[in-house]
Amino acid sequence: MIVVGGEALVDLVPGEPLDSTVDGGLRALLPRLGGGPYNVALAAARLGVPASFLSRVSTDRFGVALADRLSASHVDTSLLQRGNEPTTLAVVALDERGAAQYTFYVEGTADRLVSDPGALPEETTALSLGTLGMVLEPGASAYERILRRESARGTLTALDPNIREALIADPAAYRARFASWLPDVRLLKISDDDAAWLAEGADPVAAAKSWVESGVDAVVLTRGADGLSVITSAGELAHVASRKVAVADTIGAGDTVQGALLAWLHERTVRDLAALDAGAWTEALAYAAKAASITVSRSGAEPPTAADMAATV
Repeated sequence: MIVVGGEALVDLVPGEPLDSTVDGGLRALLPRLGGGPYNVALAAARLGVPASFLSRVSTDRFGVALADRLSASHVDTSLLQRGNEPTTLAVVALDERGAAQYTFYVEGTADRLVSDPGALPEETTALSLGTLGMVLEPGASAYERILRRESARGTLTALDPNIREALIADPAAYRARFASWLPDVRLLKISDDDAAWLAEGADPVAAAKSWVESGVDAVVLTRGADGLSVITSAGELAHVASRKVAVADTIGAGDTVQGALLAWLHERTVRDLAALDAGAWTEALAYAAKAASITVSRSGAEPPTAADMAATV
């Protein structure tokens, strides 16, 4: 079973423009259920592998909808904690390419108050963490403890930092904390923009190689329209191009890549990433790129099912 830990929130996504004479050209905001780790759990489960979501979700109307969607997508909710705190909100602005920018409302929200549940279920084979869950306290410290504990017992650990710079008050402290996680991370999935930010402007591939030297088994770089690459101790081992689709928006694209990679690894019972050669990595990256291409063709984070994948050439 893949356990995914981190935030569940509501993205407020632009809809149709309002009356510019009254509302200054603002657009209606439509609620979309999301959050990076939440999307990862949905993506993995929809692709047919057992996935569980570890977080704290509000009992408000948004929280009920978040929990119901997990169940509808066959995500195990036995690790889900509930509280009467409000749901985190992210107001989304889309640029001309459909790329998303976010303004977050996180004060006193439910997901950041998650507590350490103790040992994860014995059937846990992989743990995936990231985004706001690794930034906002006190939840970030709880997830960090879980990461180190699961790494010590041999679980395949995965991290997607998914940087939200506006919520990182002390970039230097966060970069140092990120570096401290690396010996306990087997798979690091990261965008080239986030890699450059973490490496203070350094080339993303060079940064990835340095993180492999720090203990990570494999770094998967997402490069938007330029595709996906994997860097291991053997260097840049494989690269696949992005699939050409009409892009509605990019919300959830990277999360879908993470969920699809974990699903691909689970289906093949891969526990040691060092066992994958260039051919296997090419297959894994192509599968993840295909899943992400379906997500970006839809509005909001709507990862594909196994049936969607089978029906897509």
